[in-house]
Amino acid sequence: MVPDMVDRAQSTPTPGTGAAGTGAASTAAGIGEGATASETLAWFGVDEGTVRRVLAELSARGADDADLYFQSTRANAIQLEDGIVSSASSSVDQGVGLRCVIGDQVGYAYTEDLTEESMLNAARTAAAIANQSAAIPPQALSARPARADYYKLERAWPDVGITQKLPKLQQAERLARAADPAIRKVSIAWSDSDERVAIATLRGQLLEDRRPMIRMFVMLTAEKNGETQAHSSNIAGRRGFDWITDLRVEQVVREAVDRTLLLFEARRPPAGELPVVLSAGASGILLHEAIGHGLEADFNRKQTSIYSTMLGKQIAPDFVTIVDDGTFEHERGALNVDDEGNDTERTVLVENGVLRSYLHDSISARHYSVKSTGSGRRQSFRHIPMPRMRCTQMLDGPHTRDEIIASVKGTGIIAETFTNGQVQIGAGDYTFYIKNGWLIEDGRITAPIKDVNIIGNGPESLRRVSMAADDSKLDTGGWTCGKNGQMVPVSQGLPTVLVSKMTVGGENRG
Repeated sequence: MVPDMVDRAQSTPTPGTGAAGTGAASTAAGIGEGATASETLAWFGVDEGTVRRVLAELSARGADDADLYFQSTRANAIQLEDGIVSSASSSVDQGVGLRCVIGDQVGYAYTEDLTEESMLNAARTAAAIANQSAAIPPQALSARPARADYYKLERAWPDVGITQKLPKLQQAERLARAADPAIRKVSIAWSDSDERVAIATLRGQLLEDRRPMIRMFVMLTAEKNGETQAHSSNIAGRRGFDWITDLRVEQVVREAVDRTLLLFEARRPPAGELPVVLSAGASGILLHEAIGHGLEADFNRKQTSIYSTMLGKQIAPDFVTIVDDGTFEHERGALNVDDEGNDTERTVLVENGVLRSYLHDSISARHYSVKSTGSGRRQSFRHIPMPRMRCTQMLDGPHTRDEIIASVKGTGIIAETFTNGQVQIGAGDYTFYIKNGWLIEDGRITAPIKDVNIIGNGPESLRRVSMAADDSKLDTGGWTCGKNGQMVPVSQGLPTVLVSKMTVGGENRG
């Protein structure tokens, strides 16, 4: 998972059809509260009869499930380099994905051409793997609104022009330049998008969602006494333009400046097995990568996750509770409905140290005879859905941050900001790179540190959590998860946590 700077939207290519088979304007009519099926589909230029005929073709050879996933994304990006607009772009990406499911087998095709002929051809491609009796398609589609709207905006992004956005980037540039004479280079990236989806299912349901997104990224390079350092900060969420206040711009710039300048004072800590304090918020990347992926049901259904036989078992201390929650208002990982049309929810994964649930899409839910957790997600209409995290967080523990730091005897470190990392999802082995942190000596913070690798195993590190503070929070950065090559926006968070022992790749001091 990486903190991307720019939305991955593409201009609409020449109409055509792609396929894969695997075992494994601001307000438009129909995209709003109480829309009928016809109104919802009108945004995409199709009608209810066409959708029913395509669903019939998609399920003609048999299907346990089938759906059409219509998507239209309008995205804008601006890049400011040292006060000059180096790039600005707008794009529209639109199409439909067609999925046919028989057992664990998935036939999938997509087309950017939303004519009936093109969709029927794609439906035949997706259905080609089927070998059962024909399913009965819905005789009518029933539009069903999402249970809640977790990211409703007063003003949609298509109503905001570049002349309103550019002053925010210029403000950030001025603030960064004025913060310290050591700042040599300032790069500001802005991206916003307005995504609309409509999901028609074999069960006769039609669901819609409108998903906004904003990200602002500040990257700084500083120089002192011939030494160069660089760092960044960013904010993101399913929010509108009014969220980017002067105060919020000041905060993200100040964070980037502080992180960058601190690197001139920092050093590497000693190497070896040390207690590691994971700071609240951004350290949630470790929770996401080293533990969260192992709780996604597809890995457990295929028995490639270490957690595949641990439901109902103690996997962490009893003060540890972990949730994956799609209902956080305006969070980057929030969803009103997932990409299969299931309502999102707050899923308790670990409760008082006991593994209670996996994250399910519709296929894994059928396999385990449970309901979907609303976790079926896909990058776009070109991709099949699969179980994915949304907003993953460890909840408050019984301690305080000061108590945790004071408890570290001898030498330990605090991990504060992360950049790169690698994880073996099945076993949970990981390596993460800490850009900023702090040295702890005999219960006191004594010096800043930098350029540190931490190495460990997710399930083992979870068992080694010896203290957790009462300061849990979600990180507001622009995190994007890349499971199986599909990029989706996520959020994660953690309280201040003490892991009694991790391998730290610092300096060997003989």
